[in-house]
Amino acid sequence: MWVYPADSGYAPARDLTGFTVEAPDGVLGRVDRQSDRQGMQHLVVDTGAWVFGRSVLVPAGFVRRINPSERTVTVVATKDQIKNAPRFTTDSQTADSAYLADVARYYAGLGLADPSAQ
Repeated sequence: MWVYPADSGYAPARDLTGFTVEAPDGVLGRVDRQSDRQGMQHLVVDTGAWVFGRSVLVPAGFVRRINPSERTVTVVATKDQIKNAPRFTTDSQTADSAYLADVARYYAGLGLADPSAQ
C-alpha cells in the first residue's frame, strides 16, 4: 500500500506538488506534499473547498496513474472513501506509527489496497 504500482508512471525524481488529484468520481484536490521515503510513500492532498480545506493522506498504492504532461494523479478510491479516511492534521503524523497504522487499516478495509488487483 505504501509503494507506487509499477505501472503508475511514478518516477523517483518527479515532484508531484501542485498536480491535480482525480478520483473516479471527480477532482479530489491538489498534491500539497509527497513523501518518497522507501516503504512509506504517500501524497498529502489539499482538498480545498471540497471538504472545508482539509488535507488527506493517500498511500502511494492507491495511485492508478501519474500523467506528467497533464499534471494529474489519478487515484482508485472515490472522493467519499478518501474523505472518510483518518483525519490528517499535522506533518508530524507522517512519522507517527499509530496514525499510519490507522490509515493503513482504513485503506486496506476498502479492498483496493493491492495495486496488482486493479
